[in-house]
Amino acid sequence: MLTPQQAWSSILAHTTCLPATEISADEALGYVLAVPVLADRDMPPANRSAKDGFAVRAADLLRMPVTLPIVGEVAAGSPAAPVVTDGTCARIFTGANLPPGADTVVQVEDTRSAGAGEVTFVRAEPAGANILRQGENARAGGELVAAGSVLGSLQIAIAAATGRTSLRAFRRPRVAIIATGRELVPPEAEVGAHQERDANGPMLTAAFRAAGISVASACRVSDDLDAVTAALRQGLASADAVVLSGGVSVGAYDFVPAAITAVGASPHVHGVAMKPGKPFLFATAPDSRLVFGLPGNPLSAATTLHEFVLPALRRMAGWPEADCRPLVRARLLEAIANPPGYQRYVLATLAWNTSGPEVTPVSSQSSADLAAGARADGAVIVPADARGLDQGALVDFRPWRVWP
Repeated sequence: MLTPQQAWSSILAHTTCLPATEISADEALGYVLAVPVLADRDMPPANRSAKDGFAVRAADLLRMPVTLPIVGEVAAGSPAAPVVTDGTCARIFTGANLPPGADTVVQVEDTRSAGAGEVTFVRAEPAGANILRQGENARAGGELVAAGSVLGSLQIAIAAATGRTSLRAFRRPRVAIIATGRELVPPEAEVGAHQERDANGPMLTAAFRAAGISVASACRVSDDLDAVTAALRQGLASADAVVLSGGVSVGAYDFVPAAITAVGASPHVHGVAMKPGKPFLFATAPDSRLVFGLPGNPLSAATTLHEFVLPALRRMAGWPEADCRPLVRARLLEAIANPPGYQRYVLATLAWNTSGPEVTPVSSQSSADLAAGARADGAVIVPADARGLDQGALVDFRPWRVWP
């Protein structure tokens, strides 16, 4: 079996970014930029005041206090440009262009009124004080947001500041979800003791939507080779990736591997030295479409979802490889025992305290313990060669949920 890192390397080797497309800036949140945003002019485009106060020549402030006549006023957004000559000043407000002749701004707190049309300065400032210099943030043509950046609110703000109403970004993948198992019934159905309500389908749908990935289709099929093959073929026709849960092992009713072969896909990973999630399967179909087979037990499905599937979909959406699998380095509050041999994923909660992030293991009975999964924020990764992790050790934690 492959190690989890070897499995991820194989997935990366067969995963390519989707083509770039033009996205409205209003819709671009969370997309990955394909073409950098460049400054269309100097930022700021002129010398501007950083304070409310008075624009003046520093040479007129050599002796304090000094009273000067006010020759005009400039507000932010105003084209007014009163000329400041020797022995004069102009009232100015934050963000306003520095008027001709002035080389300094004195904030209003360092002045006092001296009657109509005059102001007294009680504190000197050196030349250049309280001025935002033209081009100090960026020069025209300079790169403001690099290609490969995930677009957040500030990146969209700087794009708007350059006049961009649309951005060239990588297309996000569309995913088809197939839950397999003759025991599965819809969540709203009455269930017998031999049946299970489908939880993996809704879990996958929610996880993809939280990641900004659209779900092209979602269905349930029984453990039947023809049914699984037909659903897989239909999913590949409408999506960039298909994610199946259940039926991926080597039992008599595990038909996913045979269905993958039947649709002409090529398996690259089947079986990973990890617990839970050992039967995980990865294959590629024609046209670079991806197929993921997740174990049916919900914690096995959740673990492989966050270890392999979501990272691969991020890569398809243009994310840099190094950012596809986020980790938190955290302090372990309770020791974890581990029989060596497989890399283990232990459910845990995560909290940020004054000393940094801390994780606490969550007790779990088995990989079918969905109730324990609902109490966890993710999983501590226990290396295959470790006999355990001591209390207080720094550990790798894979976050599963989205923090506000």
